[in-house]
Formats: sequence, structure tokens, C-alpha cells
Amino acid sequence: MSKSSGGDRWLSELGYKLGQTLGEGSYSKVRVATSAKYKGPLAIKVVDRRRAPPDFVHKFLPRELSILRTIRHPNIIRVFEFIEVCNGKLYIVMEAASTDLLQLVQQLGKVPCAPEARDIFSQVVGAVRYLHERNLVHRDLKCENVLLTADSRRAKLTDFGFGRESRGYPDLSTTYCGSAAYASPEVLLGIPYDPKKYDVWSLGVVLYVMVTGCMPFDDTHIHSMPRRQKKGVFYPDEHPPVPEPCKALIGQLLQFSPASRPGVGQVAKNSWLKSGPVNKQDASTR
Repeated sequence: MSKSSGGDRWLSELGYKLGQTLGEGSYSKVRVATSAKYKGPLAIKVVDRRRAPPDFVHKFLPRELSILRTIRHPNIIRVFEFIEVCNGKLYIVMEAASTDLLQLVQQLGKVPCAPEARDIFSQVVGAVRYLHERNLVHRDLKCENVLLTADSRRAKLTDFGFGRESRGYPDLSTTYCGSAAYASPEVLLGIPYDPKKYDVWSLGVVLYVMVTGCMPFDDTHIHSMPRRQKKGVFYPDEHPPVPEPCKALIGQLLQFSPASRPGVGQVAKNSWLKSGPVNKQDASTR
């Protein structure tokens, strides 16, 4: 019997039926699943500790699990169960989504600024605000980590592999993490950074990608990215153009100096974002 079929049989005994693999890394994979215990489609992340590097096993994974056990928000993927077995594998059972924000952007070319992009982004901001108010940071905000329900109206933040506790200045981070295309200047320059302001920068990149369909800064040559970031963003000639209130918000988020960026609480109060429907579920969690 193969290792995978043995694992499938073991999970089957716990009431889970595994389906296709959604994604796979060097030491983890995500598979669709169903269970009589939980309604709706599930995703099970399988982490093989034996194949993972020590830094991941002893530093990043414990942080991720600690965060996942304590957070509950309508715009963050819900984790139902952690199953640890003696063969070194960890199974994380969570709710499944239909697609992710990057796939939506690729499918549409760009997301209409209002109401779609504004409403999705408002939900992501709500999720990040929830984290920051609890002194937690994500540090890997990107379109691929914003999952969407089948109707593309409900956003769910996922992947806390680089998450950690952070109480703000002077509690600075020194770990370079996340994706270069979404990384803030101070992270790319290797300067100790405020991870909350790093999250705010990444939010700006996410919003820019949504409304233009392209990245704000070319990450082909990472060493020269900070120089381009300092010049600010440019918008492609398009019709209809990105509305000025949306451009203004992106400009605030993508300030080169972290001190000049707003906190996510201020972002949530932005007049353009607040012009959309109020997420009552989000308000009820604060």
C-alpha cells in the first residue's frame, strides 16, 4: 500500500472523503474533501514535518498553528480541526473556497472598480484590521491568498505561514518573507521593519492589481525595485480609467516611507471604501 492510500484510508476512518489535489509544495499539499461532520466542501492541508526544513517545523509552523487556533472572522478561512499523527504528518481541516482573487483577475482581465473590487477589498481590509487589533500580522498578503466563494462576493484570507504576533514599534521584524512583487521597500532593502506597515503596503499592491490587472512594480530585478517604488505608481492608459478616489487610496497605501502609510484602522474608514455596502458580519466580530 502506498503512503498516500494509507493516509486516505486513515482519514476515511475519521469520516473524511478525500478528492483531488488543489495544490502541492515540497512538503505540503492541499486536497478537497467532504465529511458528514461538517457541511459544505472542505480543504485539507497535509503537512509532512519530516520533509520540511527545521526553520519551518520549529518556528513558522508553530506560529501558524497558534494563530489559526485563536482567530475567527467571516473574512478569514475557518479551520475546523487539526489532526496530528505519529508518521509526522499534520492534517489541517478547513473550509474550502471556489477560487482565488488572482484567478478572478486573470479571468476578467481586471475587476470592475465599483462595486466588485471595492467590496472585495473592503472585506480583506476588515480581516487585516481584525488581525492587527489582536497584534497579529500576516506578512504574505497577495491575490493568491485571498480566496473567494462561488459567487465571488465573499473574500476569505488564507495562508498564515508567515504570520506572527507583533505589537508594533519597536517590535520590528527582521525576517524577509512574502512575495517580492508584494514586498514593501524596507523589506526589500533588508531594514528591520514594522510588519503591520508591511501588510498595509501589500494591501496597496493587491488593490492596484485588482483594478488594473497588472503589477504596480516589475519584480524581474528585485535589487532595483525600491528605486522604482520610490517614484510611485503609474497607471496604464485604459478606459474607463481608475476612479480618482481609488487612486488616492492606492497612493496612501504605497507610500515609500512606512511612517507615512496609514494604519489599517484608518484604511477601513476611507470614504471610497465606506461608500459600499456595510459588512454587518464584519462589524459584529469587532
